[in-house]
Amino acid sequence: MIASAIAGGVLGTLVFSAIVRAASEMGVTRMDLALLLGTAVTDNRHTARAYGYLFHFAFGMVFALAYAELFAIVGHGSWALGALLGILQAIFTSTVLINVLLPIVHPRMATVETAANENALIEPPGFLMLNYGRNTFVVTLAAHIAYGAVVGWVVRV
Repeated sequence: MIASAIAGGVLGTLVFSAIVRAASEMGVTRMDLALLLGTAVTDNRHTARAYGYLFHFAFGMVFALAYAELFAIVGHGSWALGALLGILQAIFTSTVLINVLLPIVHPRMATVETAANENALIEPPGFLMLNYGRNTFVVTLAAHIAYGAVVGWVVRV
């Protein structure tokens, strides 16, 4: 089960990343997830993207293992159950993780208290990450559904 969870995490995270990156390149969203995560550890934007992708893949593995554990508890896994978990994860990520927790620990993210003379590299995502564009939550939701479906399809309980 662990090997299939890791495989599902890798494939799911690749699909997730491709959806978000494609949406960004097409102008559907201004969100750059790798930059958002990577600038937490460095102010060099090029290096930040590399760190960001590493962090994102690590998170993808952790969530895939959590999905697999939940599949084991339920007694089966499927792409549909994975997609449902992806919906829940998108809501949690967009409302709590990215919007509440990340600004607390991210040293280079602006906040509502940031002064005009301070240099923040990243603007705060805002509720449902709407500061990165009106379609950002829809993109995030689609990417999480795809991630969950792939993980659910690959993981064997």
